[in-house]
Order: sequence, then C-alpha cells, then structure tokens
Amino acid sequence: MPPLDEPRRGNLSKSRIRAAWTFITPMLVLLALVAGWPLLRTIWFGFTDASFSDLSSMQWIGFANYLDYEDGEWYGLLADSQWWGAVWNTLYFTVITVSAELVLGTIIALTLNANFVGRGIVRAAILIPWAIPTIVSAKMWGWMLHDQFGIINHLLMTVGFIDTPLAWTADPDLSMWAVIMVDIWKTTPFMALLILAALQMLPSDCYEAAKVDGIHPVKVFFKVTLPLITPAVMVAVIFRALDALRVFDLIYVLTSNSTETMSMSVYARQQLVEFQDVGYGSAASTMLFLIIALITIAYLYLGRKHLGDD
Repeated sequence: MPPLDEPRRGNLSKSRIRAAWTFITPMLVLLALVAGWPLLRTIWFGFTDASFSDLSSMQWIGFANYLDYEDGEWYGLLADSQWWGAVWNTLYFTVITVSAELVLGTIIALTLNANFVGRGIVRAAILIPWAIPTIVSAKMWGWMLHDQFGIINHLLMTVGFIDTPLAWTADPDLSMWAVIMVDIWKTTPFMALLILAALQMLPSDCYEAAKVDGIHPVKVFFKVTLPLITPAVMVAVIFRALDALRVFDLIYVLTSNSTETMSMSVYARQQLVEFQDVGYGSAASTMLFLIIALITIAYLYLGRKHLGDD
C-alpha cells in the first residue's frame, strides 16, 4: 500500500516540472532565434552555389559542395586535401592543448587548494592570462615571438639555448607549437579554476582518516581525490575541448591563413570572406558543426558509461 502522502508528492513533482518549463521556455525560444535559425540558414547555404557577389541568383546544387564527381575527378569539401589538413590541425591542437592544460591545471589547483600565506593574491594573479581577451594576448605574444625584435628570442639567445633568432610564427616546424604554447598559457587558469572549485567541495573526513593511517599523499590523490573530482574534470575537459575545436582568433592573429596551423574555423572563414564562396564556406561550417557534435556526443557517452561502471 503506498504512503498517504504519495499523491501530494506527485502533485509537487508536476508543479516543479511546470515551473521549470515556465522558466526555461523563454530561454529556448531566444536560443532558437539567435542560434537555431542561423545554423539552419548555414546548412541551407551549404547545398547551394551562393556567393557574396550575387546571393539573389543562387541555385540548389545538392551535395556538390561536399562531394562531386566530374570529368573523372572528385571535387568538393571531402576531396579537398586542405580541408582535411585543417581537420588534422584542429584535432592535433585540441588533443595537445587540452591534455597539457588538464595536467597543469590540476597541479595548479592542488597548489592553490593548500593553505599558505598570500593564497588569495596568488589565486587572483593566476587568472590574469585567462582574463585577457584572446585577440590582445595573441597580439602580445606575436610581438614577443617576433624573429627580429621579440623578447623570447632575446632571452633564449642570452642564456645560450639558440644561436640565431627563430621565426616562431612563420617557420612551418615551429608555428603550430607556438600557437599551442600561447593557448596553454592563456587557458590553463580556466581549467585550474574549475578543478579548484571541485577540490573545495570535497569532504575532509576521508583525508583526515588517510593522514591518520599514514597513506602517502600521491596514493590519496589517485585513490580518493581523483575519483571524487572526475565529474568536474569531465565538465572542464568538454568545455575546453569545445573551445579548442572551434579555435579561430588565436591562430588567425598569430599565423593568419598558414596551412601549417589552419583550423577548420580559419578554413571556413577563408572560403566565406576571402573567396566569397558562401555555399562552399557554409558547407565547411556545417562540417565543423557536425564534427564537434559527434565528438561531444561520443565523449559524453563514454564519460557517462565510465561513471556508471564506477
């Protein structure tokens, strides 16, 4: 026999659901207007031959912007080696930067979570790189990495690490690593902030028990701390991965349209703005959206399965 207050609980749950939908509906409508409509419009343009020179005369061409076979050759986005180079650059950039920022952010968060004199000042100072606008920080690093008057080359030559100035943003072998270095410098504080917030919420009982038992701090981290902060780490990683997959401003300011560092966003911008090919550029933007969506869904599925197994 169900409890006497069971109907009351059901009514309360329905009331909360109605209240939730009341508050969330305006946001969903606004999101559909500012994000959904432009997305659908971009997908539509991807199936046309639209051009900025004459949008009124665009025609439906189906999947020709994505893949087309004509005169014994394949054409379209999926047959463009430069596009696949941009995809590889983006994935490579994302994996390296997010992995490095996760490790460094965890170390910084653990340090800031400890009690020491001046901790508040250090916590505020560590956020400065993240607070600087990306364009400003990219331009600043562009000056510092300049092969003629950059301070980075000057310091490295002073200590004897290099004999001649290096063209950090122009050398094909160094440009990607220069971009990665700048991104790690800028966004590691963001990762550290999210992980620090998770560390602040951990219960102190298990740590006191581990201290009494004489368990090594490294073992405590891997056996206690890391499992407890895993959900927060997953959120931090997905936020940073989404940001890295659509990276544009940092790469464009430092290396412009260089094929060695061109990301998917830079490629789409080149087609849309410089070549004024709205149809082809929209197809590239649509593919960028699909790739990010698939990676996000796969990550969330694997993460949920991992947490479920735990």
